[in-house]
Amino acid sequence: MAHVISPTNAQQARGFIAALRRTRWVRAVALSPLVARPGYWFATAAGVVWGGLLSRFRLRREGGVIVAPHCPTWSFGRGGTTIGAVYLTRDNISPAILEHEAVHRAQWKKYGLALIPLYIDAGRDARTNRFEVEAGLTKGGYTR
Repeated sequence: MAHVISPTNAQQARGFIAALRRTRWVRAVALSPLVARPGYWFATAAGVVWGGLLSRFRLRREGGVIVAPHCPTWSFGRGGTTIGAVYLTRDNISPAILEHEAVHRAQWKKYGLALIPLYIDAGRDARTNRFEVEAGLTKGGYTR
């Protein structure tokens, strides 16, 4: 789920995370299923549109995610990126990768759009990024 993050976006994400940490009710509301689930649905819809267009609508369900194969490499980070329930990739599709990406799908479902700043705050190094560690570094290809 690697992303290219500008310094401005990273600062905004850190501000959001700081607000979540300071104010318990903000965290409770932002991570509530009533807020998170529609965020997941929105991210999935955006992923279907984006991945559908870029893969020429060759979408398919596989390994617990919707796979958008044959996307141009500029459209995702590293070997692929999961947006909601949609995994965008060129050809990085193996059972282990799909298991890894299915965990990211579950993270999107749990956190909704809050996953974006939370993921940024977790850091760029996959070995210490809690979302990548939870998804499985070996399955994600981070330990090769």
